[in-house]
Amino acid sequence: MIRQKVDIEANGKIRCDACPVLCYIKDGRAGACDRYANEGGELVRVDAFTVIEKRKQSGGEVVAFMPGDEVPSWDGSLINKNDTFVTAIGASTTYPDYKPAPFIVGQEHDGVDMVTVVTEGIFSYCGAKIKIDTDRHVGPERALVRVEGEPVGHVTTGEYGSQMLSLGGVNHLTGGSKKEGRITCDSLMKLCNREPVEMSIDDGVDLIVQAGKAPIVNGVEETLMRVGCGSATIGMFATQWEPHVDEVVVVDDHITGVLSEHQAGKLLGMQPTGIKVRGRKSTPGRYFQVAEPGMGWGGTDIDDPLTILDDFKPNQAKPGLRILMVSTTGEQYAFYELDENLKPVEAPLPDALRPSVERVAENCEPSLCSVLFMGGAGGSLRAGVTQNPVGLTRSVKNSLTHVSCGGAPAYVWPGGGITVMVDVMQLPSNAFGYVPTPALVAPIEFTMRQTDYTAMGGHIDSITPLSSLTSQVDRCVEVDAPNTWPMDKRQFHW
Repeated sequence: MIRQKVDIEANGKIRCDACPVLCYIKDGRAGACDRYANEGGELVRVDAFTVIEKRKQSGGEVVAFMPGDEVPSWDGSLINKNDTFVTAIGASTTYPDYKPAPFIVGQEHDGVDMVTVVTEGIFSYCGAKIKIDTDRHVGPERALVRVEGEPVGHVTTGEYGSQMLSLGGVNHLTGGSKKEGRITCDSLMKLCNREPVEMSIDDGVDLIVQAGKAPIVNGVEETLMRVGCGSATIGMFATQWEPHVDEVVVVDDHITGVLSEHQAGKLLGMQPTGIKVRGRKSTPGRYFQVAEPGMGWGGTDIDDPLTILDDFKPNQAKPGLRILMVSTTGEQYAFYELDENLKPVEAPLPDALRPSVERVAENCEPSLCSVLFMGGAGGSLRAGVTQNPVGLTRSVKNSLTHVSCGGAPAYVWPGGGITVMVDVMQLPSNAFGYVPTPALVAPIEFTMRQTDYTAMGGHIDSITPLSSLTSQVDRCVEVDAPNTWPMDKRQFHW
């Protein structure tokens, strides 16, 4: 734990200056954020100050953070300083912003003098992008996402095989009611710390979202992400279907595929079957808008796949014609034969077709929720790195400075500022906190050569050797992710 001497008020309280709230904290109690406490007149950082080390048994490769991966029986020593990285987790903040970052760490790596500036940023301008692997329709685009009845974000544009949510942002954190801001902040912190959050979508479903876990939609846990759209599925499995069936329809909310009309079917010599699909024809064998979005077959609102078929053309169809209908996850399928009136009659799935249906499901990825934290490193945070904040921005844009969050690689968006995005599954557990302004507290590290740090006007006098930090480090975590090591030279344009 990190301690800081502060003035003790006459009533025994101390004032915490780690954020704009400036709590007065009684002895033995924590502040409003639960991150700082009063211990005998000292301001105590409750969360563990964390370093990471490369997993020794991995041959030096960096592997993903997982809960419980702390080094067993750690005695507080930095085992291998060349393979040790000081994260911003538990490091405290730069507030009130005029002062240098809490830790500016100097160490040598591969013969180069390096500097890592670590701080826990107070992010009022932040949010989370959520990817939900499901075929189900979760709600209309732009529909509000609510937690405890309060709006915390919205449904955004769907992507290939996934539904997408955009949560948080300054308008929900500070632009609405006090309750809306509080619940938005609490939801973001839980999601970023890989905890489950229950939410509902206007004119849509109830969801439970947790990073790295399958989504739960209306009380049902999802299992599979679709293999592709209906047309793609036709292309992948056409050769496995052609010998055993006359027609295949892959039902999909986006692009429903019809094998005999599809180019794959034509190249395999399949004959027209007289099938007619309700929907808007795009190109041969590819249909849009065959049904409304929903919780049924292929993300549509239908439970009976025959509802998307019109009467067969009598000049092409014939009794006994064999038809397989299947969803894009292989979870729903049915086999039909045309009777004397050219009406589909359901029949048992032939054994010859079963392996191909099972293969559709086999090729689907497990359904997961992905949570990406996104925030902007503002001018005040940058002032903790250098006396001329624009120097840091330019150094990041020129790839002279590497940005990480809790040691995990952060994607830096092009354009102005330092807007970062990071997969929360790549960070150590409990890496995020909050302050009740409201804002999320997230770790961020800037790593560069010491010569570049000097050139940008960095706080050179505040550099602390890595070897001197042993007594202040509370937690050592072995890295677990296909993360590149934060000090790897390949990440810098030197």
